[in-house]
Amino acid sequence: ITAAADAWARGAAALPKPWQPQKPVLPVEGMRNVLITSALPYVNNVPHLGNIIGCVLSADTFARYCRLRNWNTLYVCGTDEYGTATETKAVEEGLTPQEICNKYNAIHADIYRWFDISFDYFGRTTTPYQTTIAQDIFQRLLARGFLLQDTVEQLRCEDCQRFLADRFVEGTCPFCSYEEARGDQCDKCGKLINAVELKNPQCKLCRAVPVVKPTQHLFLDLPKLEERLEPWLEQSWATGDWTANARYITRSWIRDGLKPRCITRDLKWGTPVPLDGFRDKVFYVWFDAPIGYLSITANYTDQWERWWKNPQQ
Repeated sequence: ITAAADAWARGAAALPKPWQPQKPVLPVEGMRNVLITSALPYVNNVPHLGNIIGCVLSADTFARYCRLRNWNTLYVCGTDEYGTATETKAVEEGLTPQEICNKYNAIHADIYRWFDISFDYFGRTTTPYQTTIAQDIFQRLLARGFLLQDTVEQLRCEDCQRFLADRFVEGTCPFCSYEEARGDQCDKCGKLINAVELKNPQCKLCRAVPVVKPTQHLFLDLPKLEERLEPWLEQSWATGDWTANARYITRSWIRDGLKPRCITRDLKWGTPVPLDGFRDKVFYVWFDAPIGYLSITANYTDQWERWWKNPQQ
């Protein structure tokens, strides 16, 4: 308190001069370097106050605090644009998925500008860098034996000639008999659903009755990582600043044993899978989207690895 009163008495002239980072903002030797990202807002809607509060406001406040502290700060964000929800929105509006992304990315950017959110860069995930980095990570996983193939029973619409992603199927919930349940979740009882469990399923696009057929997919072999993950988590829990909720959820996953996780989908709109036998598929958005933080930084600066692969700073 005495130090604060003394600094206040000396006035603004005694404060350190504000740090003016170079452009683009890159890590600087000897400084505290802070990279801030907001959770990438999904592109298929118009942001409202809840999105602003839940997605970008806290990160913006922290970015402003860091700059006031004269820390070398980079704050990036962008729209998450691949996946089924974009395809569904495109069908609703009679546009292509790319046109939907272009339309709503511009709306998002305008709204955040109006709110004066202090991004150093606001990008998007539908870029060549996203494809390059996601496919590179995939190839590294493949080369190290962390992927496996398996057959999945999936609904296929013979009229549309396509396997149906979860959101392209509607039917009766097997738990509560709600007649408009989606292929991934029932909005009435809230339970998760495997699309093949739906009663009276219908293709959302043409209303035909789909059939169950086998299809090959790629899985991230998470059980192989368990042995290395557990000691890392113990160290991170001891030295990091995890919330009680994050610790509880992570512990429950480890306790129950990690399961292989499917990383491909029978869709057109997404990052292509660069492997023979799977080139008609794309990466599942939850494999692909987190890589958006890296690719958006790469679109900001070609020296993006100095932020993302630089643990010394």
